[in-house]
Amino acid sequence: MHFRFSDRSLAMQEELEAFFRKEVLPRNRDWHNHVSKHGTAPAFLETLKAEARRRGLWNLGLPDLKDDQPGTRLTNLEFAPLAAIMGRLPWAPIVFNCNAPNVPNMEILQKFGSLEQKRQWLAPLLDGKIWTAFGMTEPEVASSDARNIRTRIRRDGNDYVIDGRKWFISGANHPDCKIVIVVGVTDEEGGSSAQHSHVIVPVGTPGMEIVRTLPIFGRGEALGAPCEIVLRNVRVPQSNRLGEEGAGFAMSQARLGVARVHHCMRSLGSCDVLIQLMRERSTARKAFGRPIGDFANIQDMIALSRIELEQAKLLVFKTAWLLDEGGPEAARREVSMIKVAVARTYSAIADRAVQVFGAMGVSDDTPASAAYTAARAMRIYDGPDEVHLRTLFRLEPREVVGESAHYLLGERGL
Repeated sequence: MHFRFSDRSLAMQEELEAFFRKEVLPRNRDWHNHVSKHGTAPAFLETLKAEARRRGLWNLGLPDLKDDQPGTRLTNLEFAPLAAIMGRLPWAPIVFNCNAPNVPNMEILQKFGSLEQKRQWLAPLLDGKIWTAFGMTEPEVASSDARNIRTRIRRDGNDYVIDGRKWFISGANHPDCKIVIVVGVTDEEGGSSAQHSHVIVPVGTPGMEIVRTLPIFGRGEALGAPCEIVLRNVRVPQSNRLGEEGAGFAMSQARLGVARVHHCMRSLGSCDVLIQLMRERSTARKAFGRPIGDFANIQDMIALSRIELEQAKLLVFKTAWLLDEGGPEAARREVSMIKVAVARTYSAIADRAVQVFGAMGVSDDTPASAAYTAARAMRIYDGPDEVHLRTLFRLEPREVVGESAHYLLGERGL
C-alpha cells in the first residue's frame, strides 16, 4: 500500500490550486450575493467552467470515461487531493463538473444506461449543460433499509406508471435539472435485493410535483435545495428504465459508494479551511489583553483538529487506493469507515470553529455555521452512522481460530 501521487496528479494539483486561488475563490462573495438574490447561478460560472475545461480540469472524478468522452480519467487516488481543493467552497466543484448529485448519476448512466439514454442524458451531463437528481429517500419509512421503499413502479402496456413520495432529493428544483432517477419497487415478490428498479423521469412529466423545499436546520440552499416530491400516476415509457428490471438495489449501492467517497474527499477541504481560519482568528482576536491563541484551550482545539483531519485524510486516501486496486468490494469496509470517521471529524472541527469565532461563528459571516450544518447532516445522508457501524461490526472476524485462549490468563474462556 502506498500513497505516492503520480506526476500527472501532482501537476494537476498545482494547476487546480492556482486556478482555484486566482479565479474561483475571489468570486465567492459574488456567488453568494447573486444566488441569494436571484436563485440562479451567476453568469461568470459558465466562463469559469469553460476555462476549467480548456485547462483540462474537467470531469476529474470519473475514472471509467471512454476515449471519446470529455475528462481526465484520473484514478480515485489521483482525484482525492483535487476533490479536497474543490471542497474548500461548496460551489467550487460545479466549476469542474465534479459536483453531486451529478457525478454519481453520471456513473450509473455510464455503467447501466442504454445508448439512447447516454446520448440524451449522459452526454449533456458530461458537458456540464444539465443537472440531474436522484430519488431514493422517502418520508414514511426508514430509507436506510432499501427494502422499506414504498414507491411502486408497475407495468402498463409499454409504459411504467409510478406512484410514491420522495424527499431530501437534492437538485430537483435546480433551474437546469432535466431528470430525476426514481428508485421504486417493480417486483414485490422478488428477493430483498431484486425488487427495485431505477426509472428516469424527465422534469415536467405530468404527475411529478415538487411540493416543497426542505431547509436543513433552517438553512435553505437557494440553488439545488433538497426537495420533497410527489409522484401520482406518473407515466413514462419502459425504455426509461435504467439497467435491468430488479437490479436497482445493486445499482443504488454502486451509486452511493461513489457519492460517499466523493463527499468525504470534498469534506477534507472544508476542514482545512476551518483550521486555517481558526489559526488566523487565534492571532487576530484578543481577549483579556492578549491574543486568544495564547490560551491553551484554543491551542488544543486547533491542534486536535489538525490531528483528526490528517487521520481522516489518510483513511480516505487508503480507501481511494483500495478502490483502484480491487474495486468496490475490496474497499467495502473502508468506505463505511470513512463515511463515519470523516463526518464525525468534520462535525467536531466545525463545532470548534464556531466556538473559536464566538458570536461571529453562529452567523453567516464565516463558513463555520454552514459547515456545522453540513457536517451534522453528513452523519445521516448516504447512510446514517448507525448503518455503517453495523456493517463494520459484521465485517469484523468473529474468531481467529485457536488464538483467543492464548491471550487469556484466567481459567474461564470468553
